[in-house]
Amino acid sequence: MGVEAETNRSYNLLRGSAKRTRELFAADFGLATHDAPSETNIRHEAQLSKDAPVLIAERAGIASRIRSEYETVQTLPPSLVAKQNQAAAAARRKKPKHQKHDEQNSELGTVKMIEGITGQSEHPNPTNSSTALTVRGKTSAHVPLDGTASTAQRNVPSTSLSRRQTVQQMKPEWHAPWKLMRVISGHLGWVRSLAVEPGNEWFASGAGDRTIKIWDLASGSLKLTLTGHISTVRGLAVSPRHPYLFSCGEDKMVKCWDLETNKVIRHYHGHLSGVYTLSLHPTLDVLVTGGRDGVARVWDMRTRSNIHVLAGHKGTVSDVKCQEADPQVISSSLDSTVRLWDLAAGKTMGVLTHHKKGVRALALHPTEFTFASGSTGSIKQWKCPEGAFMQNFEGQNAIINTMCVNEDNVLFSGGDNGSMSFWDWKTGYRFQSLETTAQPGSLDAEAGVMSSMYDRTGLRLICGEADKTIKIWKQDEDATPETNPLDWKPTLGRQKF
Repeated sequence: MGVEAETNRSYNLLRGSAKRTRELFAADFGLATHDAPSETNIRHEAQLSKDAPVLIAERAGIASRIRSEYETVQTLPPSLVAKQNQAAAAARRKKPKHQKHDEQNSELGTVKMIEGITGQSEHPNPTNSSTALTVRGKTSAHVPLDGTASTAQRNVPSTSLSRRQTVQQMKPEWHAPWKLMRVISGHLGWVRSLAVEPGNEWFASGAGDRTIKIWDLASGSLKLTLTGHISTVRGLAVSPRHPYLFSCGEDKMVKCWDLETNKVIRHYHGHLSGVYTLSLHPTLDVLVTGGRDGVARVWDMRTRSNIHVLAGHKGTVSDVKCQEADPQVISSSLDSTVRLWDLAAGKTMGVLTHHKKGVRALALHPTEFTFASGSTGSIKQWKCPEGAFMQNFEGQNAIINTMCVNEDNVLFSGGDNGSMSFWDWKTGYRFQSLETTAQPGSLDAEAGVMSSMYDRTGLRLICGEADKTIKIWKQDEDATPETNPLDWKPTLGRQKF
């Protein structure tokens, strides 16, 4: 007797549960209740049993989404319906025939599934107005209409249910590894600045010993020493259109040297503190300098007049770059921002605030309209003219003092701790990393790369270091993709900011 009662109780529970389930989902499929089935419901159940279980599950999922998300907004106000009709008519007049045909054939499988669900939901209440998202019209059997059966739907909601394709990472280009070619000694202080002559025959270096030295690029021999600064020389630039060498230093001085007489012919007075960087405009007779007073100053090269004072940074201006097109001046600062300047107006075009620490170095690509900025443990690539963020160069955990890039898309970055990294410009992949070797007799703390520059060919890398030497690097001509294979594996994704 007890077993029979327990069986009856279980059967009643199952029957109640099934009835409750039917009442919840009867609007989508199945019988309205667990009671006497009608002929229409029997036919519908038979059709469902023929379908694959996956289709039944998908149909149930889409139906629940439609009910929960769109039930309250299926009927548009009359004013919006009129606007939709006008817009759809105008769009149909403008569109070519083949585009209309493509739209009609898109997403047909899911559209049919939604239509089947909404068509079934009409059966329990045939007298009510249709609340289906898509209704078959008389004109076409494939184009879904809106809730008022008046305009064709171009953006079917089923697109939100499709899985997006994963973005494939681009494989980095193979680059030969770089090796040390020559070590040049002669300075008595940290080598803080470098500049290569446009003819690629010699280069200049400025150091903490207050001198500017001219070196032969081919042999590394000393050609000339220029004295005149009374503090560390922090910036150098050789004009491609004049026989001039420009220098700046921590003594607040900006000097113009005549390379025919090897003497100073102009001074540019105005900075209130040490001048840390300078850059020549490639086409205008304009010089831009920046320093510890937090402003970048634009000078007329000939008249020595201060054209603009580019104010806006709240810290030391660490680097300045000039280019022909807007933004013609880009500056970085220890206030952790990079500013893009309108040179004509003397005002800021944009401020890049992605860095968390002070930005010490900038690098302009010689042929692309892109540049990079380097901060502590962070190098970021940007696209001109708006300064759109492109990618991170991740892996060098050091204070980035200097960066440069050549036409072969090799970005070099030198760290305060002597770390050196070579990157593929397109993908941000670091294909070589090494540590510089301080000269015998140097302190461990003097293993730091303070300045760097490629020569005009991009085949020689010149580095000024804290051990008072200049090191010249070149690519290994014996290396091949077989002897030095590319050790690269795609990752799921990179951190954007």
